[in-house]
Amino acid sequence: MSNSSLFPELPNQLESVDPITSPSLQSKFQAELDQSPLTRPMWMLWILSAGLIALDGFDFFIIGVAMPFIQRDFGLSAGWIGAIATAALFGALIGSLTLGPVTDKIGRQRMLVIDIGLFIAASLGSALAWNAGSLLFFRFLVGVGIGADYPISVSYITENIPARLRGRMVIGAFSFQSIGALLGALVGWLTIWLFQQTAPELAVAYSWRWMLGVGVALSILVGGLRLLFLLESPSYYLAKGNYKAASEAASELLEKEVLLAPNDSIEATAKIETTDSAGALGYRDLFSRQYIRQTALASIPWFLQDIATYGIGIFTPTIIATLAFSETGNLLTQEMASARGAAIVNVFLVVGFAIAILSIDRIGRIPLQMTGFIGMATGLCLLSFSGTTSQIALLFTGFILFNLTMNLGPNSTTFLLSGEVFPPAIRASGAGLAGAIAKSGAVLGALSLPVLQESLGISSLLRLLAAVCVLAALITYSLRRAASTTAVGSP
Repeated sequence: MSNSSLFPELPNQLESVDPITSPSLQSKFQAELDQSPLTRPMWMLWILSAGLIALDGFDFFIIGVAMPFIQRDFGLSAGWIGAIATAALFGALIGSLTLGPVTDKIGRQRMLVIDIGLFIAASLGSALAWNAGSLLFFRFLVGVGIGADYPISVSYITENIPARLRGRMVIGAFSFQSIGALLGALVGWLTIWLFQQTAPELAVAYSWRWMLGVGVALSILVGGLRLLFLLESPSYYLAKGNYKAASEAASELLEKEVLLAPNDSIEATAKIETTDSAGALGYRDLFSRQYIRQTALASIPWFLQDIATYGIGIFTPTIIATLAFSETGNLLTQEMASARGAAIVNVFLVVGFAIAILSIDRIGRIPLQMTGFIGMATGLCLLSFSGTTSQIALLFTGFILFNLTMNLGPNSTTFLLSGEVFPPAIRASGAGLAGAIAKSGAVLGALSLPVLQESLGISSLLRLLAAVCVLAALITYSLRRAASTTAVGSP
């Protein structure tokens, strides 16, 4: 945590405790969890959550590499290009908004199984799409699955990892988004290279299907691993008043016998209060006086970040091609060069996450978030001055700085905060709402970028996005006191 008075900060390890249950069973489980080493079940939960986040990153990136081929294969207009590019983002908005509350009702583990099934089916449909309309539909369903994964994963990890390790473990899992994006860049480059070497005449019709097909194979792999390990969150059972199931889940999670059941009159009273509270605490409470500040902190900076993150991220290969390789050979040569360049700059997404993991508990959430937004703005400004092939060094410096500071700052902290600031009974709902608001920013960025690029020019557009990042830093600063006052005593 930062010692600077400019950055009053959330506690480095926020206690995930419901105000009603904290005197009794929830605090008992939390104490047992915080004293536990990392067990095999904890690692399995983390790996499985990280796996689908990696799929998310792969999918959102690979569509940018595949889009020029899809455009030519289906003869798409600019409107169709924007619709297909943003279909998954819009689906993620709907998935986060609707399936977060469902997760709080039916449980984290059950929703994970439904989620991966939806993702596999929709990914397969995308790879086999027969026209633009079918591709649009399946891309939307892919997004719904991705949107559900955000609240599920952050709730799952937050509730089942010791508090002393929570920040690093949540960000570590989310860092697989960048690993997936890097894999997407490599798969895109390799696919284009293979078609260039073997059957360039088939590249337009089939290369994008092979790219999306890799996503199907990866989702089947992750789904198979998830079916090998099924464990519900003990905190979820406690929030529902199911103490027998909570005891069994906690015993499996901690690899020792844990009894979470009322054993005297005080605990019996707590049981009644807990059950009543769990039933009363619902979606509307996210906008109540008690939780509105947490909701604002979790959602507004994330919304502004995603305008820039997805507006730039989806079209990274296109931007690189426009700024650096617009005069390079034919379609395959140009797209292979831009995919290779995207892979290089995406390495720094991973580096940014690594720095965040090492520094989150030393520097703190709010300082990292503000620093990251300022770094993103600086990177975008550098990009705006790299408009010719003679300025490739400036282009890549701008992209590297943008990707590095985005992931060491807001792309890590916004996801982390969305899972830390709400109690278990509405944690997935709160994280889902924040994710949905964020994805509305992603949709706005992805839809508006091609239009604004055409009307303003890419340099002016990049400077506008830089201003959005500065605004996000200012709003984060204005909400800092709300973070420190509302987080204490209520997660």
